Amino acid sequence: MNKVLILLTFSFFGLFPNKKVEAQDWPNLSKYQQENIALKLTENHGNRVVFMGNSITEGWAEANPEFFTGNPYINRGIGGQTTPQMLLRFRQDVIDLNPKLVVILAGTNDIAGNTGPMSLEQIVDNILSMVQLSKANDIQPILCSVLPAFDYPWRPGLEPNIKIPKLNQLLREIAKKEEALYVDYFSAMADDRNGLPKHLAEDGVHPTKKGYKIMEGLIKPILKKALASESGE
Repeated sequence: MNKVLILLTFSFFGLFPNKKVEAQDWPNLSKYQQENIALKLTENHGNRVVFMGNSITEGWAEANPEFFTGNPYINRGIGGQTTPQMLLRFRQDVIDLNPKLVVILAGTNDIAGNTGPMSLEQIVDNILSMVQLSKANDIQPILCSVLPAFDYPWRPGLEPNIKIPKLNQLLREIAKKEEALYVDYFSAMADDRNGLPKHLAEDGVHPTKKGYKIMEGLIKPILKKALASESGE
């Protein structure tokens, strides 16, 4: 009788799958699926650059769309994401697009605990995995320092002004060890509290157009040099 009940149970759930489970997409793989399919049908001139990140990266395309539409830059930022989520979608949203370079800007939401508690070492491990995946697929990784934040409006009291500089030092060390390029946004944007001044980020976290202009000024020459080096110029 028990065997019959077990078989009936499996048959029932096979016919009527759990819709809640089906609906779960923790890394948000669905967000860029159609764009990725369309992009694969276009000609790849060997100079693609994917920007992988969270809302800071996603918001970049809204603040200055010309930065992406006027260059072979592909924005794959998703608001609120942490490094384990990015790692899960890294193959789909970066590797499968066959870019020459990937710009990785991640870690602040991990410190904020968006998907649960994360140590600095765990954050670095996830970013290191993305760097190593890039290199294994002939993609030059560019590591970015985490932007300054004195506090998080949605989760105050976590001392990101102390933790972010420590994380950035670890990222700098990883970049050196893995022979990856490193972009130091933090030093160019931080105020005397290790935060973002209001003219660079209204909420202290997400850059204004002026903030993104500083970031563009730092990343552009690095991308230009890296692409020239990859093409053998």
